[in-house]
Amino acid sequence: MFMSISTTGTAESPATDLGFLLHKHPGKVQRFGTSHGEAHVFYPEASDELCTAALLLEVDPIALVRRGRGKGRGGSPDFALAQYVNDRPYAASSLLAVALRTVFRTAMKGVCEGRPGLADQARPLRISLPAVPANGVGEGGGVAMVARLFEPLGWQVEAAAIPLDAAFPEWGESRYVRIELTSDALRLADALQQLYVLLPVLDGAKHYWVAPDEVDKLLAAGEGWLADHPERALIARRYLSRRWSLTRTAMERLELARLAEADDREVEEIDNAVDDTDRTGSTPDAGAAAADAPVRPGEQEEKQISLAERRRVAILAALSEVGAARVADLGCGQGELIGALLKDPRIAEVLGVDVSARALSAAARKLRLERMSERQAARVTLVQGALTYTDARLKGFDAAVLCEVIEHLDLPRLPALEYAVLGAARPAAVVVTTPNAEYNVRWESLPAGHVRHADHRFEWDRAQFRAWAERVAATYGYTVVVRPVGPEDPEVGAPTQLALFRIGTPVAATVVGTAIAGTTPAGTSTGTGIDTDTDTDTDAVARTTPEGGETR
Repeated sequence: MFMSISTTGTAESPATDLGFLLHKHPGKVQRFGTSHGEAHVFYPEASDELCTAALLLEVDPIALVRRGRGKGRGGSPDFALAQYVNDRPYAASSLLAVALRTVFRTAMKGVCEGRPGLADQARPLRISLPAVPANGVGEGGGVAMVARLFEPLGWQVEAAAIPLDAAFPEWGESRYVRIELTSDALRLADALQQLYVLLPVLDGAKHYWVAPDEVDKLLAAGEGWLADHPERALIARRYLSRRWSLTRTAMERLELARLAEADDREVEEIDNAVDDTDRTGSTPDAGAAAADAPVRPGEQEEKQISLAERRRVAILAALSEVGAARVADLGCGQGELIGALLKDPRIAEVLGVDVSARALSAAARKLRLERMSERQAARVTLVQGALTYTDARLKGFDAAVLCEVIEHLDLPRLPALEYAVLGAARPAAVVVTTPNAEYNVRWESLPAGHVRHADHRFEWDRAQFRAWAERVAATYGYTVVVRPVGPEDPEVGAPTQLALFRIGTPVAATVVGTAIAGTTPAGTSTGTGIDTDTDTDTDAVARTTPEGGETR
């Protein structure tokens, strides 16, 4: 099993710097022990103009058989005769990938203490692999797969299928290919990380049991390139030996990494929709402490209806008003609104979108998707996505809902959401709810000047929200009506405000009083008591995701 890495240089930047990068002296032949044999590193040529390092892995067939016992086919596609005849000593497979990590571990990390800064420099590279298995039944294997995997990474690929027997061309081609990869400028560490992932992917088999920690290895080696690779699904599936549960986990984390990089944010900032330590609805922090409004005589019964429930009822009433049958819940959180939508037989399809993979997993558990009947499960789809980017999956819906979402975006990012939803997706109707900042003075335990949740980037008063809604409606060809949700206070209004956008259809600027629990036409109120402790989804205690919204 053999591969070589070559680079060119000049007198000012000699090619022999490759020895510093690999931490292997060009003037020596070095030997290293691996779990399946011995690896040798040597330099067939080493000058200022051209330097080539070669890795030769001598596989011990006895060790291969012994270590492969109890592990299925032991990484060989010819499992029936694998203990006697196999290609592992000759073809660059997962065995070579492990040898790369063993022999060039420091180089793969991009560390070069002897020459600080050298590892960060891109340089011309040429990698030769004389024999690589490229299996891919039903997945377009062979030379085509080599190109699909390496060309998106900037490599110039020369690949040729190796015939079964050159003396008998009529026998056709084998499953092995000869590969030459050339790059004009690439960090050596990046090249080694890519080989570490893609050699087992080409092979389609691993010589060891694939455990959950392989997901971490994949993401660590794929950092900076895998999330944006057009074949990331194929790479994850084959690297993880087609274990669907591990593949799903890897794809969720890759998508989250891609979204975080696009927004120039840390993954932890985005994927925080579900609190790890408390899922019971208790207060996550003092700034978001739940607080009850003063209870007046005769209001105890009214107090039992939570603000979260009032929002859901208001949203359902608005969706019924526009006759929506296909609804997208944008920033669906843990899926409370989706559960309410599925109870309405008039709703034929629900799409739940959230940037947080953890929130989507929690929603799937809460909705019991795995236990739903086939007919019921066909009505709901959960997908991961960021609402500040256009997404073809959002098109064609009768209505979209943004329930307690917009206040989690930085104001400069809000126009991107406006365009993605009302400009690009263009549902027939859009329902938006957000806190009324004026009402915050009625929360006794909310410190003055604080927003209702630590992740809220802003909270608008009624005039600000109306001005925003009217501007957006005029920009994208919608009409809009703004309504209060929850008991209205004569001085500060209702705790939540709702905007109903309808595309190109005039809407009477009146409130559907009795259709919305706890809300009557403007200027009247059924009470101000709100029980923020009976539901985990009040503005004050809801768990959030920066672009995904609160649980509802």
